[in-house]
Amino acid sequence: MEGGVIVFHRIKDIMSLKKYVLLATFQDGTVKTYDVSSLFEEVEAFNALKDTPHLFEQVKVDVGGYGISWNDEIDLSCDEIWDNGVLLCEDNGVK
Repeated sequence: MEGGVIVFHRIKDIMSLKKYVLLATFQDGTVKTYDVSSLFEEVEAFNALKDTPHLFEQVKVDVGGYGISWNDEIDLSCDEIWDNGVLLCEDNGVK
């Protein structure tokens, strides 16, 4: 929360990289990587990403950029990626 207002760091683009890593570009221009493999032991549904051929590559940005998903059972919020992703590039002023 910034100044009493809830701020969502909405995702503009998502790309799957090798070894279950995502490259997320946020609407403000910030770019982060996120390692999905850390969720395999925590959340049973995420195991399908390693067990189902080519499913990981099918990731897409949800409407509005508030999250990403692979199918109806597997998704992540924009906040999870923002809070736990690894920063590659700071905000470049793009809105």
